[in-house]
Amino acid sequence: MRACSTKRSKPLSDPTRRQILEFLRRGPKSAGEISEQFGTSGATISHHLSVLKDAGLVSDEKRGKYIFYELDTSVLQDMLAWVAGFAKGDGDETKQ
Repeated sequence: MRACSTKRSKPLSDPTRRQILEFLRRGPKSAGEISEQFGTSGATISHHLSVLKDAGLVSDEKRGKYIFYELDTSVLQDMLAWVAGFAKGDGDETKQ
């Protein structure tokens, strides 16, 4: 099991990014659809998506002239497993 890194936890500290992840639970969305949902500029959404992508929380795929974003659930599962270790009292997060 991998330890939860700051690179992955910091993106989750922003409420807009958490809302974007929640929105993407419904399936892949284009940047335009995400921007419309949140009523913010394309540049702002682009920044949030870049942070989420860099953290490995979302992936993107170009389809024609649009880029679609979707959740990368494997990273979220890793994070949940790491957090669950605390509930079990496992103090050594470096164990594999």
